[in-house]
Amino acid sequence: MNGVYAHSVPGHAITQWEPLADHLAQVGDAAARFADAFGWGELARLAGTLHDVGKASETFQSYLHGLASSCDHSTAGARVAVAEYPGAVGRMLAVIVAGHHAGLDDGDGIDRRLDPRQTSIPGFEGWQSHAAALPPMGRLGPKRRFARSALPGFTDAFLTRMLFSCLVDADFLETERFYAGARPVPRGGCPGIAVLQARLRTHMDELSAKARPGLVNSVRAKVLASVRERAALAPGLFTLTVPTGGGKTLASLSFALDHAARHGLRRIVHVAPFTAIIEQTAAVFRTALGDDAGILEHHATFDWQAAAARAVDDGIGLDPVSRLRRAAENWDAPVVVTTAVQLFESLFANRTSRCRKLHNLADSVIVLDEAQAMPLPLLRPCLAAIEELTRNYGASVVLCTATQPALRQVDGFEGGLPVDDARELAPDPPQLYRALRRVAVERRDGPTTDETVAQRFAEAPRMLCIVNSRRHAKALFDRIAHLPGAVHLSTLMCPHHRRTVLDAARAGLRDGASVRIVSTSLIEAGVDIDLPEVWRATTGLDAVAQAAGRCNREGALPGAGRVVVFEPADAPPPRALEAFRRAAEEVLRTRRDPLAPDAIRAYFGELYWRKGEHAFDAPRLDNETWPILPAIAERAKTHAFPFARIARAFRFIDDTMEPVIVPWRAEPDDGRAEALLARITAMDRPLGDDLRRLQGYVVPVPPTLRARWLALGRLRPVHPMLEGALLRLDDMAFYDPQTGLRLEDDAYRAPEDNIIA
Repeated sequence: MNGVYAHSVPGHAITQWEPLADHLAQVGDAAARFADAFGWGELARLAGTLHDVGKASETFQSYLHGLASSCDHSTAGARVAVAEYPGAVGRMLAVIVAGHHAGLDDGDGIDRRLDPRQTSIPGFEGWQSHAAALPPMGRLGPKRRFARSALPGFTDAFLTRMLFSCLVDADFLETERFYAGARPVPRGGCPGIAVLQARLRTHMDELSAKARPGLVNSVRAKVLASVRERAALAPGLFTLTVPTGGGKTLASLSFALDHAARHGLRRIVHVAPFTAIIEQTAAVFRTALGDDAGILEHHATFDWQAAAARAVDDGIGLDPVSRLRRAAENWDAPVVVTTAVQLFESLFANRTSRCRKLHNLADSVIVLDEAQAMPLPLLRPCLAAIEELTRNYGASVVLCTATQPALRQVDGFEGGLPVDDARELAPDPPQLYRALRRVAVERRDGPTTDETVAQRFAEAPRMLCIVNSRRHAKALFDRIAHLPGAVHLSTLMCPHHRRTVLDAARAGLRDGASVRIVSTSLIEAGVDIDLPEVWRATTGLDAVAQAAGRCNREGALPGAGRVVVFEPADAPPPRALEAFRRAAEEVLRTRRDPLAPDAIRAYFGELYWRKGEHAFDAPRLDNETWPILPAIAERAKTHAFPFARIARAFRFIDDTMEPVIVPWRAEPDDGRAEALLARITAMDRPLGDDLRRLQGYVVPVPPTLRARWLALGRLRPVHPMLEGALLRLDDMAFYDPQTGLRLEDDAYRAPEDNIIA
């Protein structure tokens, strides 16, 4: 068949359309290049060869000419795969090819599409004349060592998703290249690993020359020397255990770049549990490596306009901000800074948009900052994915934390990671802890009232109290609002508001003013602030250690900073924290120094024992507990893995919250939020950059309250096209300038709310 095309160009001559043969060959070549990183290039090439053979049908060609409706063109290649390659290989190819638009399906969905009696597709005879000859089975195996996990089926399910990543990214990129035509899409152009390594070494030498002699800087120098020396170790699993203040962020980057340069690894992926840490970490990295370093922040709140202001044209006519925006799609950047949610939910995703980045994790250095923050109900799947990346994909993974969570086999964690003290990057973590110990932790006996905490605030002009809920934070702040320097922090305040409050608090501390802060746990997420006294509502010991990191942070006090752990009398701990609280209570009661490494190890041992073995793979789907690893194991022989169900079940955050846009003003004449909203409203299709900038004005609220406020007219859509997906607060009387959004203030109830039907 002549004149068979993969893509048309409306309004242009047919001679400018893309022949199907060209598209299949180019996608196959690109997918093979991506999969070569982990040894499965030929199988990925075959997936690219087969993915669009259904476009050879007369129905699809008529669609390109505007003479028919679109049709299913993905199932055809899946049927060819199982017909030509019986067994596991054919099944894997079928799943990948069938899902390259809609996503990886569950096994029963694939079975329906493969069965002609259940799913009818257009005939695609003659496809062979547009595709490369199919290779024999013997050419499809891995070209590098590939070992199976002890977890049945996990290696095959993981490989399927990684090959899917190669195919969909290749398809996206080759389609983008075709439609760009004579104007190539700007991608890449970032400095290589060796250049970034040299820049960081220069930066660290400059910091060392400026550093004042003292214990803290001496410890940081030892940590840096140790990680550089150990960068020569073979790729695999590592731990980096450094107390707060020990220079962990730059030390981990130094190891990652040195290790990558030594072993030919391709990129650094720095993973943090919270967005607030990401923004701070990326800023540190840019200072060290330069604005043109290609540092990609991939999270919902990244402000591309701010990046444009920092951008430096590299002289080749490519906009660096555009390059980074495109790199966010597939993490094609030398340094990626992202969230644990992005990483792990992508590793268990089924949609093309989430999966296309995964192949770029092969031959990379992945630094898991605050590794203890992985949610317990997903712990075993997360550990399985970490181990698989290091076993078969050439990745090095660093568990980086001040409180190592005892997830190793040598710690007694059943099914834990195969890493021991020989792979610890820091020099003697217990000695580091003793050298950098700057606080003393005390535990108050019995319940403590808010009045008692408020009295202590009145006595202590510089103090922080961290509580477990937004409601408690507001109630406690109301008691101290009259005191000089009293401020409140919670997610009831939009991010721009919180940053303004924190900046003012830091300035007050520098100037010797009173600073009294009531906050939820968000301040523990890498916020750089230093107070002499910190109170922490009862919680897990790892969170207590994070709270302690805001106390005497620079070691400037003549003695130890004071950290007080208390049980609130007026706000019982949330049920979700109960196991963490009880495990911490045991250590606080029996250990003289509850933050010492042996105490932290005992805490995690107690926590894991209390939770029980089955608690570490217990995601929720349709209000039922649905273990992921057994679901994969049950289908190991048939390869009918439930990819779609796994993706729905694997969620880091259980409590669903929905966004409300608050047009907050830093000053009475601050019109930035309203101008942004007006621009979005005026456009037929809002710009992605503008929608990202809105993230700085988002407050998350429960869905029921959001729906109620919309019905009452307190909220309205930001843009007609977005409808209820994005709502703005229409009456700023519901936003307190000190504490943020008012969720339960009876003074602001509408009269109709008081009518009882």
